[in-house]
Amino acid sequence: MWGAAGGEILRGWRTMVSAACAALLCLPALVCRAQIGNGATAEPASVPLQIQGRQFLLRGKPLQILSGEIEYARIPRADWRDRLRKVRAMGLNTITVYVFWNLHEPEPGVFDFRGQKDVAEFLREAQQEGLYVVLRPGPYVCAEWDLGGYPAWLLKESRSSGSETPAILLRSSQPEYLAAVRRWMNRLGQELAPLQASRGGPIIAVQVENEYGSFRADQDGKTYLNQVLKIVRDAGFGESLLYTADGGEELPGGSIPGLLAGIDFGTGDEQHELPLLQKFQPDAPVYIAEYWDGWFDHWGEKHHTTSTQVEVNEIRQAIEKGYSISLYMADGGTSFGWMNGANWDSGRYEPDVSSYDYDAPIDEAGRPTAKYFALRSMIAETTHRHLPPVPSSGPMLKGKKLTLRRSESLWAALPAAVRDEVPRSMEELGQGYGDILYRTTIGPGLVSTNEAAGAQGRVLLKVGKLHSYARVYVDGHLQGVMDRRLGQRELWISAHTGQRLDLLVENSGRINFTTKIRGERAGILGEVSLDGKLPQGWEMMPLPLDEPPQSGYATHGCKQGPCFYQGSLKLRVAQDTYLDTALLGKGVVWVNGHLLGRFWDVGPMGSLYLPGAWLHRGKNSVVVMDWNGEDAARVRLEDHPVYLLPRAKSSKPVAAAAE
Repeated sequence: MWGAAGGEILRGWRTMVSAACAALLCLPALVCRAQIGNGATAEPASVPLQIQGRQFLLRGKPLQILSGEIEYARIPRADWRDRLRKVRAMGLNTITVYVFWNLHEPEPGVFDFRGQKDVAEFLREAQQEGLYVVLRPGPYVCAEWDLGGYPAWLLKESRSSGSETPAILLRSSQPEYLAAVRRWMNRLGQELAPLQASRGGPIIAVQVENEYGSFRADQDGKTYLNQVLKIVRDAGFGESLLYTADGGEELPGGSIPGLLAGIDFGTGDEQHELPLLQKFQPDAPVYIAEYWDGWFDHWGEKHHTTSTQVEVNEIRQAIEKGYSISLYMADGGTSFGWMNGANWDSGRYEPDVSSYDYDAPIDEAGRPTAKYFALRSMIAETTHRHLPPVPSSGPMLKGKKLTLRRSESLWAALPAAVRDEVPRSMEELGQGYGDILYRTTIGPGLVSTNEAAGAQGRVLLKVGKLHSYARVYVDGHLQGVMDRRLGQRELWISAHTGQRLDLLVENSGRINFTTKIRGERAGILGEVSLDGKLPQGWEMMPLPLDEPPQSGYATHGCKQGPCFYQGSLKLRVAQDTYLDTALLGKGVVWVNGHLLGRFWDVGPMGSLYLPGAWLHRGKNSVVVMDWNGEDAARVRLEDHPVYLLPRAKSSKPVAAAAE
C-alpha cells in the first residue's frame, strides 16, 4: 500500500507527467498514463476512480466495488426503482449495466432512447438510490441477448452477389464495421457521457469491449481492441476508469496494455481463476467483473440452479480480502419479445428461453429469494454496515383461468410477398426478428420418379442452412419439422408436381457467443432442394410479429396450423403474475400490446412472467400465437414460475387441415 503520503506524491507526479505529455503534444492529457505494475495504470487526475496499488480510490478515498448486474431492458420501466432499491438493500453500492445496441439503433442512423429504452433515466434513478454505475456500452455485450446486442441490419448486405457471407465482419478492424461502431458509440456518448462521475453523475467505470479473449479470431486482435478503445474515448467516456474483462485463461488475448483487467468466472471456480488474474496483473486491484451466481436455460434442457452456500462463502472471502466484485446477475429479469440469444457449444445450436431469472438473488418477478437474504446477511456482517430495509413485494395474481376461443389462422393474415428466384435470409429482406414464410410451387421435373421416392410420391427436401426452426407444409398439410437444435436439415415429404410447398421458419434467437456470430443470419441460408433439384421462384412473407392481427378473429375454431387466439383478462387489481403456458405448444404471447416472450412445450420454461405494470383494472387484451392449431388456447395465472420436464422434441405438432 502506498499510504496517504505516497498517494499525494503519486497524484502530484501523475499531474506533472500528464501536463508534460500535453505540452509536448505526444498525446492528449486524458490519454497519457503512468504504468503501475503489470497491465494496470494510474488514471489521469480528472478521472474520479483511480488505481492506487491494489485498491481503488474514489476522489481520494478507498472504494471497494460491491456491484450487481441489472439490465434496464429486462425490467419494466415502472419497476426500475423497486429493483434498484432491492439491490441497494442487499448491501451493494454499485450496479453494472449492459447497453444493447440493437434496441437503440433499429435502423442505420435511426436512434431510440425513449420510454423503456431510456437508459440515461435508469442510471439517474440508480444514482438517486445511492448506487454507482459500471457501464458496459458494447459494441458487443454477449448477455444471452440476440446476436450479442448487435443490430441484425449489420448482416444485411452480402460480400458478393449470391453469397451467404455478410459483407460486414463483426468484431474486426474492417473499416465498414468500425464506422458503424463509431456512429453508435458517439450517439450513446451524447446520452450517457454527461452522467460520468467527473460531471457529477454515477458512472465510475466503463468497459471496453467484452470478453474479447474468448472470441479472438484474428491476428490483429490487439489492433482491434485499441481501435475500440479510441472510439470509446472519442465518444466522451475517457473521463471514467476504463477496463476489460475475460476469463482467466483468456486474459492475455482480451486485455489492453495500460488498462485494468477484470476477471469473469462462476460458482466454484474461484481457486482456479483468481490466481490467473493475480499472476497476470499482480500489482493492481482484484476486480471480479462477473461472478456468475446462477446460469441461464436452453430450450429442451434442464432448469439451472446454483448453490447459495458456496456463493455466500466465495463472495465473503472476496470481500474480506478487499477484492471488488460484481454479481452476474443481481436481478436477471426477462428477455422480453424476441431478444433471447443462443449458444453454440460443440457444434450444437442452443437457443435460450425468454426467462432470464438466472437463479439470481432477485427473481424474475422482482422478489428477493432465499439467496438474496443469505447474501444480504453475509454482506452486512462482513462489511459491518447497517443496510436499508428491503422494499416489500406485493402479492401476485394466481388461480385465474383464461380460455381464448376467438381465433384467426396465420394463413389468413399473411402480408404481401417479396419475390426472388432463390430464398433470402431475414436480414436481406430487412427483417430483424420473428418468423418468415417461404413459399414455392413444385414445378415439373422436381419430383423424382425412382423406385425409392417417386412410387409413393415421397420427395427428399433439403435445406442448406436453417436458422432456426421450420414446419413444412404441402398444400396446407403439415409434413414435419426441421429443428436446428437437433441438426435437422432434411425431411421426407409427400408431394407432387403443381403442389404448393411452404416452409414456415422461426428465428429462435441468434447466437450471441463465439465467432459464429459473424454469419448468424436468420431464416433460410443456402439452397433448398427437392430430390437434389432446385425449385426456382420463391415468395417470401416476412412476419416480424411486432404486434398480432387487430381484426379477423372468430369463434369457429382454428385448426389450420399456426393460429392467433384472442381474449380478455378481467382484473379487479393489477398485480404481477406468471402465465402458465403448459397447455400450449410453441409460440408467443402479447398482453396489452407487450410481447412477453416465447413458450415451447419442450421445456424447461412452462410460464411467462407478466408484470403488473403492464396490466390494468378491467379488461386486458391477451393474444396467443400458437404453432399448434387447436380449438382454443388455455392459460392460467400462477404466483410462481412453472417448469416442465425438458425433452428434445415437442409433443406432437398438430397436423394442419387443408385450407
